[in-house]
Amino acid sequence: MTSAPSHRRAHSFNAAAAQYAAHRPSYPPALFDAVENLAGRPLAGARVLDVGAGTGIATALLAERGAHVVAVEPGEGMARELRRALPDTPLVRGDGDHLPFADGSADFITYAQAWHWTDQERSVPEALRVLRPGGALALWWNIADHAVPWVAEQDTRIARCLGYDDGARKTADRTTELTKALDFRRDRIHWSRSIPLDSHLANISSHSAFLVLGEDRTAAFLAQERTELLKTFPTGIVEESYATDLLLALSPTP
Repeated sequence: MTSAPSHRRAHSFNAAAAQYAAHRPSYPPALFDAVENLAGRPLAGARVLDVGAGTGIATALLAERGAHVVAVEPGEGMARELRRALPDTPLVRGDGDHLPFADGSADFITYAQAWHWTDQERSVPEALRVLRPGGALALWWNIADHAVPWVAEQDTRIARCLGYDDGARKTADRTTELTKALDFRRDRIHWSRSIPLDSHLANISSHSAFLVLGEDRTAAFLAQERTELLKTFPTGIVEESYATDLLLALSPTP
């Protein structure tokens, strides 16, 4: 079951949906190439359920690949932002623990930055129920690339502020737990984007740990972080570096 603090963090995005849509990173084309390679079939023409779709960042990219996408999102604020951005995309209010779809009705089920909000004792059997035989469950996360020195230094400051490490170690722990339930194939895509410092700080503050931290503490951290980052990026343009971790498992065939 989802704990009360996790529930609060999961729902914190609804009040910050516009900020999330404006400042969170997207995903590189190479990610969707990797999804197709690991699944052994194209996204074009496939029925895809994008679960925990949020504001539709991944939903839009899946549709651009030719997939027939249905967005699945439980949060009212996030769903409202998705409707605004993608008015023609089918949207179902629901979550991965209780998928409101028929057995064997999806070719792909995708989770972009969302699988960790599910109860895997429920979401795993639900995904296997809804996927057709040989269908693919694809999970991915944008992770700050700690091989880049300034990123690692920032992560240390974030951990100090929050009182724990919310970065790569937690993702490694999470994926280790996942492999116990399903036979995942893996890939990792490295990429970057250049954005204004204000957008970078807004991206940081759109994460759930900061959304529930409190305005004063978040504002104090961001002010200090602005000072630190201007030492590395004096022009005010930040080169964000990411490693997108992809896990994909196929549903059993008869």
